Amino acid sequence: MNKYVTGAMIKRLRESRKMTQHQLAEKLNISDKAVSKWETGRGYPDIALIEPLAEALGVSVIELFSGEDVVNTNKSHNMLQTKLHVCPICGNIIQSTGDVIVSCCGLVLPTLEAETEDESHLLRVAQVEDEYYVTISHEMSKTHYISFILALKDDGYEIKKLYPEGNAEARFKISRTKEILCYCNQHGLFKEVLYD
Repeated sequence: MNKYVTGAMIKRLRESRKMTQHQLAEKLNISDKAVSKWETGRGYPDIALIEPLAEALGVSVIELFSGEDVVNTNKSHNMLQTKLHVCPICGNIIQSTGDVIVSCCGLVLPTLEAETEDESHLLRVAQVEDEYYVTISHEMSKTHYISFILALKDDGYEIKKLYPEGNAEARFKISRTKEILCYCNQHGLFKEVLYD
């Protein structure tokens, strides 16, 4: 793991809960000198204390490690604000419609930023009756491939997982589809905005 709990984060969370170093130390059955060392950067909490520390500070372990509080500011659900996260180890695709901290295979995953398609990630979208037929001229080898194609609709999404060495193509119902996205395992997320 490339991040560990920072003293500044512990201090900020402790103070936001109007707790003294002594009170936090009592909750964790440690000395207040240990808490002081953490907050001044002269030491780190033992790994066995991470979960109780997160609980005492009122955050999740992931929030504690990331240094960010998760606050639901997405009061109205909007699929067009969908955020995607892809695990580089197992390939899991995690979708959210607001700000979240996502962890998979021991990694905190960044939110993918969709780029406008380029020449090597050009999405060709053709209407065939009531469907969009999407193709991408892209290498499809074991090491470099399009992992999935996704149709983002105003009421949900539809995803087609692709296999390395297969064809980079998919079909989606036209109705309510607003964007088509594809994910290249080496270059990230690309999109084409449609107008239904």
